[in-house]
Amino acid sequence: MDFLTQLVNWMSANAKVSIVIVSALITLVSTLITKWLTNQEHLKSLKERQKQIQKDLKNHKPGEKMFEELQSEMLQISMTMMRSSFKPMLVTLVPFVIFFGWLRGLYTPILSNWIWYYIVSSIAFSMIYRKVFDMA
Repeated sequence: MDFLTQLVNWMSANAKVSIVIVSALITLVSTLITKWLTNQEHLKSLKERQKQIQKDLKNHKPGEKMFEELQSEMLQISMTMMRSSFKPMLVTLVPFVIFFGWLRGLYTPILSNWIWYYIVSSIAFSMIYRKVFDMA
């Protein structure tokens, strides 16, 4: 029996644990790609500006000119941040779609709600990795 067959057998036998491990690995790869393909300093400055705008919005009422200007700036910042996330998404999209198709085929017969284990652990690992790698 080769290594890959043994690995798949182990993953099948230990579905919940292996989903968490797979989630940790996929999230790590995704986080590192995002870190390498985005300007983290620029994103951090945009997040800081967003926080300041949110504070400033509390001091103004909807309909006021300043409120509208702050909302407009907030929208521009959000669009800029969204555009910066496209490059890492394009790099990871095809490999991850293929990999998730394989995971679905592996786990669905064993554990019908496997995706929820993946999502919850992925969110947790993402928060940890973003802190560890000091990402925006």
